[in-house]
Amino acid sequence: MVVVRKMPVGTQSFQILQENGYVYIDKTRYLYQLISQGRVYFLSRPRRFGKSLFLSTLAAYFQGKRELFKGLYIEKAEEELAQQEGREAWKKYPVLYLDLNAKNYENEEALIERLALNLQQWEEEFNLERISKAPEERFAYIIRRTYERTGQQVVVLIDEYDKPLLDTISKPELNTVYRDTLGAFYSVIKSCDQYLRFAFLTGVTKFSKVSIFSGLNNLRDISLLPDYAAICGITEEELKTNFAPEIETLGKELAQTYESLLTTLRQRYDGYLFARRGENVYNPFS
Repeated sequence: MVVVRKMPVGTQSFQILQENGYVYIDKTRYLYQLISQGRVYFLSRPRRFGKSLFLSTLAAYFQGKRELFKGLYIEKAEEELAQQEGREAWKKYPVLYLDLNAKNYENEEALIERLALNLQQWEEEFNLERISKAPEERFAYIIRRTYERTGQQVVVLIDEYDKPLLDTISKPELNTVYRDTLGAFYSVIKSCDQYLRFAFLTGVTKFSKVSIFSGLNNLRDISLLPDYAAICGITEEELKTNFAPEIETLGKELAQTYESLLTTLRQRYDGYLFARRGENVYNPFS
C-alpha cells in the first residue's frame, strides 16, 4: 500500500502545516540565526518562494507556540538560546503581522484602507484607543502602548512590503503617493526601536532608489548573504531528505531510476542562486 503524504502546495500557515501533518522542510535553523545575531531584517525573494511561510514560522515562534516546533532544529536551540540570554524559553511576545499582498492597489484610498484595517485589528487585539488618522502615528502609538501594556517588546512582521509599489509602477503619481505613505509608515520601525524585540520585512525587490528604507539604518538586508541563501526554496539535499518516497514513486511511474529522475528535476526546477558562495535552490512552488 502506497502512503500518500500531505503536500503543502499553496499553504502559507506554519501552524496549519504542523497541526495537519503536512510535509515540512525544517528551516528553523535560519530562525535561530536571525534571532541570535540581530533584530531588524529585510529579505527579498521572488513570489511563491516561501517568504510568507517563513514569516508565519517567525510569528508562531514569537507567540511561544512551542508545541508546533517539536522535533525541529529550534526546539533544542531555543533552550540553549534562552539560557544564554537569561530568560525563560519560548517567551511570548506581542506580534504585529501585516500582509500587503491580499489587496489590489488601484487608487490612493486602497493603501490607506489596507493599513487602517490592520491598525484597527491591532488596536482591538491589545485593547488600545485610536489616537490619530495618520497611519504612521497610529502605528507608532500601537507599538509603544502595546509595550507599556504587556511589559514585552513588540515583534513586527511585514509581508510583501512592496506590493503597492509594484502594482502602481505604471502610475507615477500614485506610485509617489504610495512611496511617501509607506516611507513614513516603515520609518516607525526605526523611531520605535527601543520598543521592538524583532522586525522582519519581505518583498520581491528592494526599492532603495526611492528612499523607502532611507530612515531604516538599523535594517540588515540578508537577501544576498551566503548564510541565508537557502532560507527560502529547496536545496538538493533537502529535496532528497524530505521527498525520497515521492521521487521513488515518480521514478517508477516514468520508468526512470532514482538518480536519473533527480537529474531531470535538477534540470527543470533548480538554478536559483542568491549568493555566489551560498547554496543553490529549487523553486518550492514549482
